[in-house]
Amino acid sequence: MKIRREQFSDVRAVDALVRRAFYGHPHSDGSEPDIIRRLRGAGALSLALVAEKDDRIVGHIAFSPVGFSGGARDWYGIGPVAVDPDHQNKGIGSALMLGGLELLKDDGARGAVLVGDPGFYHRFGFRAEPGISHKGVPAENLLILPFEDEMPEGEVAFHRAFFGEV
Repeated sequence: MKIRREQFSDVRAVDALVRRAFYGHPHSDGSEPDIIRRLRGAGALSLALVAEKDDRIVGHIAFSPVGFSGGARDWYGIGPVAVDPDHQNKGIGSALMLGGLELLKDDGARGAVLVGDPGFYHRFGFRAEPGISHKGVPAENLLILPFEDEMPEGEVAFHRAFFGEV
């Protein structure tokens, strides 16, 4: 398996992969391919990686800028993260996450934030922090990973592409 940056020629395969990965998932409304498309269209897909196996895309991860009402800058939101159902539980999602986090650090990011299962994302160092929030998201599912000592405060502002706007 190889992890690499998404290329323009991957867009159709990524769309199909993300659709398959989230189909019937209990925490999905099916909007994940549209979110990625809107992030791309708005120029807000800061980093996108694919996992490729046997010349087929089997995983994808998206990173986009986020803001905080407290003014913190250079933070990135993670998601959607998708792995082909036939390739799940084989370390592909973890490899995408670790590769993306390293690239963000190399580019000077201060940290990352996501909405997800703390049982899964704690392995990467993500944790809930009382000083941050996002309307409608339970505190235990809003997870943050600072790359430095500075901790942001306030409400997290994910890109409007997550909410059907461009």
